[in-house]
Amino acid sequence: MESMAIADRLRAEFPDEILHSYLNQGQAAVVVRPGRIVDILRWLRTAETIRMDHLRALCGVDNARRREPGLSRFEVVYNLYSIPLRHEIRVRAEVGDKDPAIDSVVELWPGANWLERETFDLFGIRFNNHPDLRRVLLPDDWVGHPLRKEYPLKGKEEWAGMTELQAKVRELDRFGFDPDGHAHGQAAPEEDEP
Repeated sequence: MESMAIADRLRAEFPDEILHSYLNQGQAAVVVRPGRIVDILRWLRTAETIRMDHLRALCGVDNARRREPGLSRFEVVYNLYSIPLRHEIRVRAEVGDKDPAIDSVVELWPGANWLERETFDLFGIRFNNHPDLRRVLLPDDWVGHPLRKEYPLKGKEEWAGMTELQAKVRELDRFGFDPDGHAHGQAAPEEDEP
């Protein structure tokens, strides 16, 4: 099925949830309200002539520097693909400005678990009903979300755990720790030439 036809069917099924749809470089995209995201994606996954059975990607977006009127600051983007029917669609769910949150889709695609955790970790977008929403890339005591536009390039301050890590490195240096496994003070064994 053609991508815009999928968008049209989605609009017919959820007329109050679709904000707009468009075609960009051959891929159809729909912008939706977040309230019924699980229902929308479940329908895309199970509708017989659509069958979006593969979640290709899920990510967050910070639109803080885009100048489009009415555009929410944060959104979650779902790139869906139908393996048996070989068509695709992008769903962009607007999730607000101040306290961005949306329902988890782990029940539909278990692989969304880590993608939602990554989005939470880097953007601060919460996923309601997620089975284990915690940081996945950064340490638990990290302050802030580094992919937000206002996050400074160098970071706000040195991570508190860095001083502990540096102290541990100095401690290991006393024992001649070598990640390649050579004894302290010995050169690496020379390789035999063929």
